[in-house]
Amino acid sequence: MRIVWAVFVKDLRVEWRSRETLAPMCVFGLLVVFLFNFAFETAREETLRLLPGLLWIAFAFAGILGFNRSFAVERENACLEGMTLAPVDPSAIFAGKMLANLVFLGVTEAAVVFAAAVWYIFSFWPSLPGLASILFSGTLGYAALGTIFGAVAANTRMREVMLPVLQFPVAFWVLILAVDATSDALRGAASKQVVGGLLRVAGVSVVYTVVSLLLFEYVLED
Repeated sequence: MRIVWAVFVKDLRVEWRSRETLAPMCVFGLLVVFLFNFAFETAREETLRLLPGLLWIAFAFAGILGFNRSFAVERENACLEGMTLAPVDPSAIFAGKMLANLVFLGVTEAAVVFAAAVWYIFSFWPSLPGLASILFSGTLGYAALGTIFGAVAANTRMREVMLPVLQFPVAFWVLILAVDATSDALRGAASKQVVGGLLRVAGVSVVYTVVSLLLFEYVLED
């Protein structure tokens, strides 16, 4: 846990000093919501139908910016090689990186949801507990995938292109289930239906997280 905490705090400190990850992620997410505001009508029926997909599109593409930076900064001064040679469990490095990405995505999601509430004149308060649980569960799985694929793409020449090409086909299930569960929460579906959607998202996210945790050692070796 000390190694996990050290990697997590280090990433937060680097971001606090450079501000090269969180700011672009938030700006990109807000820009997506802002542009779609002009593309679709803001009637309540249209909002309920389109908003879940819009939110997760913004989260997914904003996350790509953060995942690219997560391991790109480690290439400078051979930091990634130093991590590989350190006498620590690779899973601890993965967990620290994933937690940092989870925080960055969480802050971005809060900004995007607030902007969507303002621009679409939509109140999230009635569905906030269920929505927050769904967002956390979906973001956990997506951050796990983004962390391991960010490490894979960091060793390629075209990492900005390779990361979404590699990640999106695998992240399809967590994203599509998260959109479906978010739609149920926003339209006020029965509690049983919302909980069922949440459990499906959480189940897929746990599988992605565990598999990523187990495979990260081989990614570092390559």
